[in-house]
Amino acid sequence: MNQINQQITEKINGAEETKRQIFFMNKAKDYVETLAGKLGRKPTCCVTTFGCQMNARDSEKLAGILEKVGYELTENEEADFVIYNTCTVRDNANQRVYGRLGHLNSLKKKNPHKRIALCGCMMQEPSVIEKIKQSYRFVDLIFGTHNIYKFAELLTIMFESDNMVIDIWQDTDEIVEDLPVERKYPFKSGINIMFGCNNFCSYCIVPYVRGRERSRSPKDIIQEIEALVADGVVEIMLLGQNVNSYGKNLEEPMTFAQLLKEVEKIEGLQRIRFMTSHPKDLSDELIQVMKESKKICRHLHLPLQSGSTKILTQMNRRYTKEQYLALAEKIRKEIPDIALTTDIIVGFPGETPEDVDETIDVVKKVKYDNAFTFIYSKRTGTPAAAMENQVPEEVVKEGFDRLLKVVQDTARERVALLQGQTLDALVEEVNEQDSSLLTGRLSNNTIVHFKGGKELIGTIVPVYLKECHGFYYLGERA
Repeated sequence: MNQINQQITEKINGAEETKRQIFFMNKAKDYVETLAGKLGRKPTCCVTTFGCQMNARDSEKLAGILEKVGYELTENEEADFVIYNTCTVRDNANQRVYGRLGHLNSLKKKNPHKRIALCGCMMQEPSVIEKIKQSYRFVDLIFGTHNIYKFAELLTIMFESDNMVIDIWQDTDEIVEDLPVERKYPFKSGINIMFGCNNFCSYCIVPYVRGRERSRSPKDIIQEIEALVADGVVEIMLLGQNVNSYGKNLEEPMTFAQLLKEVEKIEGLQRIRFMTSHPKDLSDELIQVMKESKKICRHLHLPLQSGSTKILTQMNRRYTKEQYLALAEKIRKEIPDIALTTDIIVGFPGETPEDVDETIDVVKKVKYDNAFTFIYSKRTGTPAAAMENQVPEEVVKEGFDRLLKVVQDTARERVALLQGQTLDALVEEVNEQDSSLLTGRLSNNTIVHFKGGKELIGTIVPVYLKECHGFYYLGERA
């Protein structure tokens, strides 16, 4: 195997690295043109994303570079080049990748020119790399989360090598963003404002695979958003593992609330979203900026994880049930029309049915507009994986089912409160089930379907919310 082990020893100038990658894009383009000659057509590529919004944004970068070097983008995995951008937050995400790799192997046997690449968080785990080297030797390229900006260079190395190319970094302080991007939506986009995480929740593998927190400079963020707005983007989502700790490692520290104020000044930008917010870092300053803003969407994702202070302590979340409830009450009081959503884990080691009752109590008091509930997934290398009192599967399932019912009932109640109102919706697409309908998203993240022409896609229009159907609305253009 041809393995490239590179350690960052000094910070490379971002602009110089961009030039370097453009050189490799041109070189990779020559290889793709040669492949096109052999195939008698333009080579195709498929980028499949697992995981979070940050992974989705990374996949847009991969797609942009692939298109730049001459590939035609497709969603069909029979493509000449398939890349999986992986997630490792839960074990079932890993298992899905392994399962689908078997299918790719059968496709590769039929197409001698087919190439397969794996990247993302899952690739940062040494045990995963060993398994792929042993059991999936047909994979051509593997890289991780820290060197995605080197994709053009890695493509070139892949074309020049007959062996599996592996390029995994343990960490980096480098940020290179000025590279081609192929956006899924022309009218909205994610923006990376920071990378990594310093929180080390005991169940979470993210700090180990994404590295320590590092913030982009506000100047670079503003310039990127301005360029996107000039290109037709009306809504942006600021992305980070914990946006509330943005700016702490900058030479001139800046709070996330201060960054939001600067972003709001950008002319032509109509909507601002962000995620994810850690409760321990959510400031009064941020609440006031959201309250006074005309552009920040009325939606806040505030992960709870557990309503039991005992479990929260073992999770290393650094807040209590009472502190979380006080924060949620303050947010609701200051911004009455806010939609609060959350993440909840059931089955953390040592959790009892009484602890689940505590979580259900929080759900009933906060009244979430939506909640993403997960069964605890043991991740090797995290402190929680070594804890005693792992909860039996049948006990986890019973608690999960009880929680899920309350979450769904509460969310339906919250969404139903909007019925009869007329609210602005960003029109995102033609409805997949009924082509006579458009699908739009309200500021508070609720989905509404209504009749209209596809020329409205990408615009913000007022919609009368006529019929509530659980978690979405049927509406009429006002």
